[in-house]
Amino acid sequence: MSRIFGAVRQNGYVVRDIHSAMKHWIEVMGVGPWYYMDRVKTDWFCHRGENSAVEMSIALANSGDLQIELIQQRNDAPSLYREFLESGHEGLQHMSYWSHDYQALYDRALGLGYRIGHEGQIGGDRGRFAYFDTQAHPGTVIEISDISGTKGPFFEKVRQAAANWDGTRPIREVGASR
Repeated sequence: MSRIFGAVRQNGYVVRDIHSAMKHWIEVMGVGPWYYMDRVKTDWFCHRGENSAVEMSIALANSGDLQIELIQQRNDAPSLYREFLESGHEGLQHMSYWSHDYQALYDRALGLGYRIGHEGQIGGDRGRFAYFDTQAHPGTVIEISDISGTKGPFFEKVRQAAANWDGTRPIREVGASR
């Protein structure tokens, strides 16, 4: 438990091949099902204060109450994901803390001296996220995410699916018919 951000709710892994990563988590770790989004549409995305047209695929699953996120960037737009890979890393890149009062947590972090590495929004005003520039040590980037909008119920759906998963349909494409 962080005295600043609360409980870690997600570990985020930046990978070069999201399908191989999901296969590893399914077959080796026994974690699933994975909710896969081939191209995530951001409302907006900024890297170090500049607009960036990042394209990424994301897969989400849970291991207990901890969500596992896999991210594969699909273009060379500026982002902390790209910086992480270009520095020779792959794997755990961030830990995420979720909030129903995102703006207060965001303002508190900035007030404590945290600097934004990249931030954006998915799914409207209550879908903001920010990654603080804490990359001095790989795997320790801090993300905060607003779950007061549509992300919160979706994340709960992913958690519930994992709790009752019998190994069938290990990858579930979001937006696909089924």
